[in-house]
Amino acid sequence: MSDENLTLCVARVSSGQDPHRPVLVQSEKPPQCPPNHILIRIDRFGFSANNITYQALGEHPHFRYFEFNDSPEAGDVSPKSHGLFPVWGFATVLKSSHPKIYEGERVYGYFAPTRYLLLPVSPADVNKHAFYVPRPHLPADRRPYNQILRCAADPQYTSDPAIEDLTMLYRPLFWTSYWCEDWLFSSNYCGGASVFLISSASSKTAFCLAYLIKKRVARGELSRNIRIVGLTSKGNVEFTQRLGHYDEVLEYGTFTSGDAFQGRRGDDRWIFVDVASNDALNQRIRSFFMAPYSPRIAACVSLGLTNLSPGDHSIDWSTNTFEASSKPDPSVPTSQFWPKFENFFMPEWLNVRKHQLPVSEIFERQNKAWAALMEDCKGWVRMERVYGGPAVKRAYEEVAQRGVGPNRGMPLSICLSNLVREVGWKPKWTVLDRRRQACRCRYRMSLS
Repeated sequence: MSDENLTLCVARVSSGQDPHRPVLVQSEKPPQCPPNHILIRIDRFGFSANNITYQALGEHPHFRYFEFNDSPEAGDVSPKSHGLFPVWGFATVLKSSHPKIYEGERVYGYFAPTRYLLLPVSPADVNKHAFYVPRPHLPADRRPYNQILRCAADPQYTSDPAIEDLTMLYRPLFWTSYWCEDWLFSSNYCGGASVFLISSASSKTAFCLAYLIKKRVARGELSRNIRIVGLTSKGNVEFTQRLGHYDEVLEYGTFTSGDAFQGRRGDDRWIFVDVASNDALNQRIRSFFMAPYSPRIAACVSLGLTNLSPGDHSIDWSTNTFEASSKPDPSVPTSQFWPKFENFFMPEWLNVRKHQLPVSEIFERQNKAWAALMEDCKGWVRMERVYGGPAVKRAYEEVAQRGVGPNRGMPLSICLSNLVREVGWKPKWTVLDRRRQACRCRYRMSLS
């Protein structure tokens, strides 16, 4: 096993350096495992525009994504100048100094883009399903991010590598969409809204929300008259339509000419879910709904930040307390004026639901929803594996600078050579682009 660690670091905004240029840092693999610690090998992790959002908000006082794991000290790189954007992925426990966590365990969690990671473990917070990383400097509602799941006891885990890929791609985003829909449904869709308008409709957070609303309609829990309208760029219209989650998909440039906007009644109640966080687009939407005889906006929800880029630190975000008094009264006509945006942050709402529902019911609901997704989502996107540190660095630069197509899923691995030699993977692939030296590929995967 190589004793060299390899970590992808990005510059902090406060350092004045270019966050679009990540640094691949070589350092020594942690030689010791102090008491109540584990040393894990990050086998694979999912990567998308969502990780660029983590980077952009790394130093934001509300999100603080750089405070989950520190960057290494090497050369000009230090925790003061660089940060590690979090990644969701699978890892193997190489060493453990906790008596109830075992070497060789497969785990899933909120890790870092590195080969090896040394983590502390809360000594008394270990059970057969999970254990937790103590991060007392972060708010208590970040606890879901501190959880490391033990795959052997995880009812949502399947060892099939193709399902692992889907898990890394969807699990973080799907639960944001799932609990957002749960929040909206708990308010009777803000007093009985009949139309959903969702921006950045081709993003996974957006189309998973549309998927979940459709699933609730199919179960007979909502009226079949509810319509879901997606807004996306011209190049993503065909992909978004093909998913089948939206009743209508419209281009950003011409959306007001669509049937949903031209044929709706003035007494319709709409919910606008802003996943794009694009001020110019939001102003155009606002202008439409403030015009005479336009439908009524029942609520505006900030769900995502797909237009953020590394170094964009302008977002103003406040905590949502989800107070019952803030729910719209369906007997009161919705104001024609633009409502204030409500920020949705999954850990905050989940913290509320833990006081409303038994934990066993939350788990049961999630397991059922996840099983349905794993059956339904096959074929929505194609997977492109990226292997090795230099290729992972190039993938980050590509996504940060040019974005990533909605039809692509990107499982990454910095320690490919370790996986092939030690785990016994036998990857088979077809090269998508010879100029990328076969580092990025569509794959068919088997385990020996």
